[in-house]
Amino acid sequence: MSDTFTALLERSASVADQLAAHPGRYRVLTGDRPTGPLHLGHLFGSVLERVRLQNAGVQTFVIVADYQVITDRDSIGDVRRFVLDAVLDYLAAGVDPARTTIFTHSAVPALNQLMLPFLSLVTEAELHRNPTVKAELAASGRALSGLLLTYPVHQAADILFCKGNLVPVGKDNAPHVEQTRVIARRFNERYGPVFPVPEVLFTSVPELPGLDGRKMSKSYGNTITLGMTADETAAVIRKARTDTDRHITFDPERRPGVSALLTTAALCSGSTPHALAEEIGDAGAGRLKQVTTEAVNGFLADHRRRRAELAADPGHVLSVLRAGNRTANTIGDATLDEVRTAMGTSY
Repeated sequence: MSDTFTALLERSASVADQLAAHPGRYRVLTGDRPTGPLHLGHLFGSVLERVRLQNAGVQTFVIVADYQVITDRDSIGDVRRFVLDAVLDYLAAGVDPARTTIFTHSAVPALNQLMLPFLSLVTEAELHRNPTVKAELAASGRALSGLLLTYPVHQAADILFCKGNLVPVGKDNAPHVEQTRVIARRFNERYGPVFPVPEVLFTSVPELPGLDGRKMSKSYGNTITLGMTADETAAVIRKARTDTDRHITFDPERRPGVSALLTTAALCSGSTPHALAEEIGDAGAGRLKQVTTEAVNGFLADHRRRRAELAADPGHVLSVLRAGNRTANTIGDATLDEVRTAMGTSY
């Protein structure tokens, strides 16, 4: 573990203590790229954490980053459906639009106008060194686009347009928050104190593997999406690859498929992978898949019920999003006015 990451962990722990004591001092910006349906990994990895922060009294903003869909692809795809489906899942999971602002990237022009001054605050070398850019480029298998190269700056605009001062992330996403901190400091030094320097809050949620043992990802096709029915969930779990050894053990390196199912079942049932493996024993992959199916469907039953109720009134989902867009625009316009005044470009 590097000294830098150790320092980040220590700072995050300190922030967590302050957050517990004074939640109202913090404004969180978090979100998703609507490249497909949200899945169980999103629910455990981020959505439930947003609900926890919201319920603790933290000012919470959730961006559905539709513009960023084209960061690493040619087409924006069926983005409208994915955006509305994401809002459905947020609401079904407990995100409360009375306390959390849900909005889309493309609906807030002031946010995107921050890109121009922010780009002047970073060098090309810094952008090329960013590990988030490197990882996204490698995963895309495509030429480096201007949007992908400047992705961390776009994320800085997402965070700072609402003066977010806390960003919950996993270890892999810490570099883009560090880039945001650099941009905030440089802007303040050059033009005046406009932006907070945001802190990282490392989430403790374990990473949920996909059905094949790799990271759960829409691009891998190994997900359990939140919009699936119970029967559809059972079908994808039945098709999951395991191995020929009937004795079930938890061994992620040698038995990725078996271990992925154990991890999923454990998270959804409140057990542990080792305990479930011992319980299943020699009953084989068939029993493992049955246990996993029952655990997932049991865990998602209430979410699916609320989701179906919300989906029956599509006008409500649109009204939540439009109200969030109005709030985000009011805040974004005010921030942009401050930026223009600080830069001397207010006429």
